[in-house]
Amino acid sequence: MKNKNIIKKNHHFQRIISKKRFQKARSFVIYYVKSDELNFKYGVSVGKKLGNAVIRNKIKRQIRQMVSKRIDSLNNKKLKIVIMARNEFLNRSFEYNEKELEKLLNSIY
Repeated sequence: MKNKNIIKKNHHFQRIISKKRFQKARSFVIYYVKSDELNFKYGVSVGKKLGNAVIRNKIKRQIRQMVSKRIDSLNNKKLKIVIMARNEFLNRSFEYNEKELEKLLNSIY
């Protein structure tokens, strides 16, 4: 995974979320905005309600892994997205969450 695909700055997250274009599922909410840049960019956000820092970092690693498997198909899309994990993420298996994320990503473009 290249760092050029990752959104890290808070104001970038806020700009994407403030546009209020989103798709929801049980485990995720994806906020997205069309971009003028050539590459697909994404950020991952996990709230404190989901657990302590160890659990939140584990969730972020899992989501980054799910996206990295699809980065080749997503790279030509002119999108910026923020993936937010919901409470149901912890109750579901990795495979279920992966399929759910794939459905959401396909519904965006």
